[in-house]
Amino acid sequence: MAKNTRTETVRRTKGRPKIFVLDTNIILHDYKAIRKFKDNDIVIPVVVIEELDKFKKGNDQLAYNARGFMRDIDRITEGKSFGAHGVPIGKDLGNIKIEPNHPFPEAMKDMFYDDIPDHRILATAIWIRDNNPDRFVALVTKDINLRMKSKAAGMEVQDYMTDRVEEEKIENSNKEVRFMEDLPPEVVQTLAYGPDNTIEWERFTDKEPRANQLFKVKDGESTLCARYDADDKLIHLVKTHTVYGIRPRNPEQRFAIDACLNPKVKLVSMTGGAGTGKTLIALASALEQARDYDQIILTRPTVVLGNQEIGFLPGDQKAKMSPFIQPLMDNLNVIRAQFRSTSKEALRIDQMLKEEKLLISPLAYIRGRSLGNVFLICDEAQNLTPNEVKTIITRAGEGTKMVFTGDIFQIDQPYLDQWSNGLTHLGEKMAGQKLFEHIFLRIGERSELSDIASKLL
Repeated sequence: MAKNTRTETVRRTKGRPKIFVLDTNIILHDYKAIRKFKDNDIVIPVVVIEELDKFKKGNDQLAYNARGFMRDIDRITEGKSFGAHGVPIGKDLGNIKIEPNHPFPEAMKDMFYDDIPDHRILATAIWIRDNNPDRFVALVTKDINLRMKSKAAGMEVQDYMTDRVEEEKIENSNKEVRFMEDLPPEVVQTLAYGPDNTIEWERFTDKEPRANQLFKVKDGESTLCARYDADDKLIHLVKTHTVYGIRPRNPEQRFAIDACLNPKVKLVSMTGGAGTGKTLIALASALEQARDYDQIILTRPTVVLGNQEIGFLPGDQKAKMSPFIQPLMDNLNVIRAQFRSTSKEALRIDQMLKEEKLLISPLAYIRGRSLGNVFLICDEAQNLTPNEVKTIITRAGEGTKMVFTGDIFQIDQPYLDQWSNGLTHLGEKMAGQKLFEHIFLRIGERSELSDIASKLL
């Protein structure tokens, strides 16, 4: 009777530290990834170091991560050689080793003809596995094609799951509004028509809601919007506000404007499909409060073909950013169109742009800055990694408010998905914090055509 090979492997490797071989994209995604594998050992194929060398120049996040990793590995290995087992990464962590390139086994040489970095990484991972029969060995990559090739070659392969949010939590974040249909009439009347439009949460629900929990309340044929304030322990009616000529068209937009105007909420996350009004609401709300902030900054990731940074594009900073900021300018033009060209509101927008009180800036120029008393809008934030989102938020100084907008189902970065992008990560990690509010905009308002295309295509 033949033995179960997988069972035998598990029996041999049980209790021993695992070995993980990292692809280049793992380090470019999170340069601190080597510290996320507990007491297991890490192997970096030398071709990964060669690839990182190509990314180290520039101001974008990939260059920052490449440089950060190289500095970290240099510090870890200072005065040491890798030897047969590598060098310790740190307390309670495993060892790390840079492994020279190795060829494919004879039986696999005809499987992969091209001499490319992916094949060198895979060949090295297979060599490490074959030379460590008593250890569990896996290649870790965010490249789907390399994962498929690894499976075809019989190599254990995994995605980098450390910053991946569970699908159930994503679904919950899209359903953060609670529907209240059977409240006593006197409770609804107090909320809707009471002197301060508030009511104690004990009269509203059995369990204390989390901070900034949103509610829809049935009031006859109409629907009231409400939000829980964890500071005063009251349910507040969310009123309809018009911001710089923009009026909400649905309850979710009402929630979004309320969050952008609420001085207690310093961090807002808005998700939703195309045409739901995310960027327009954020920008109009910022302009409405322009006198309360020293500057309004609009930014978005510069996702370009072939991972080229904006430095490769001709012209000065403004010219380089022009293709990326046009969607932001489109929203600004929609707001300007609400007023006559000679109105004080339209002239105010032009003056703010001229004085750079309203500034459109690439993300690379935000790194290292301390953003005090600024209203920052980061559009298309689904194209950011969790580490990039963290980097932006940690720039916030006193009085600063940040709004992140995006659609987690429209991602342009090759190694991010709806579970691992920075916008999803932000909503999952910050949920329940008093200074954070998340709104999922579900209704498209751009046009009937846009809404149908978003749903069906």
